[in-house]
Amino acid sequence: MRENRIRKMWAAGQAVVNGWLSIPSAFAAETMAHQGWDSLTVDLQHGALDYRDALALFTAISTTDTVPVARVPWNEPGILMKVLDAGAYGVICPMINTREDAQRFVAATHYPPLGSRSFGPIRGLLYGGADYPERANDTIVTFAMIETRQGLDNLDDILSVEGLDAVYIGPSDLSLSLGCRPTFDDVDPPVAEAIAYVAARAKAHGVVAGIHNGAPEAALRRIEQGFRFVTVGSDARLMAAGAKQVVSQMRGGQVPPGRAPGY
Repeated sequence: MRENRIRKMWAAGQAVVNGWLSIPSAFAAETMAHQGWDSLTVDLQHGALDYRDALALFTAISTTDTVPVARVPWNEPGILMKVLDAGAYGVICPMINTREDAQRFVAATHYPPLGSRSFGPIRGLLYGGADYPERANDTIVTFAMIETRQGLDNLDDILSVEGLDAVYIGPSDLSLSLGCRPTFDDVDPPVAEAIAYVAARAKAHGVVAGIHNGAPEAALRRIEQGFRFVTVGSDARLMAAGAKQVVSQMRGGQVPPGRAPGY
């Protein structure tokens, strides 16, 4: 089966640099993949795309060594199994608040006897290889999102679920849950404490910690803090930021009407 680069990097103690895809365009996804991201996550929860779009994006990502990951809309077995069948090599599941939530998530993403995933990897076989059925359980990576006060309260129970590879912090939802302003990087003190707590408890359980970031500087600080999966920006945000920079430079460099150059 095709090696999962995420697992290889983690085994070497390296941090995975993950990009985010929210635009329903295979060309945009292919362009992102060719920039050298370790992994790219197709966002079916808040992105402007659906399963059909995700399938095309996975195919576009596969033109490179970048690992295709999906964030599903919810902890629902049907969509979890479907994105895996489509070739996702990692799944991020939102709003995991209890041990039972984590157990249901792990069960839906693993074949028996470890789980209850139904067999039918229509594109998974093409991407992963002929031995996908035998090795998928050990290759695919599972991320439980910790983004609520309840998730924090049950964190040790969640981290102890067998088959869960990583937790992933959504800073904005976590901030809202803790009564703070929703943001990625410049979080309020209670959220900063919660993030540090998740990182420490994940390390104690031997589970990888990941987090969403808005800027490279923040992601680099998170790596120093012990996070081994850091998302930095999205296709839509990067496109908007690049376009804004160009327009700003053009507006600032133009000569005011009625004024000759050099005056």
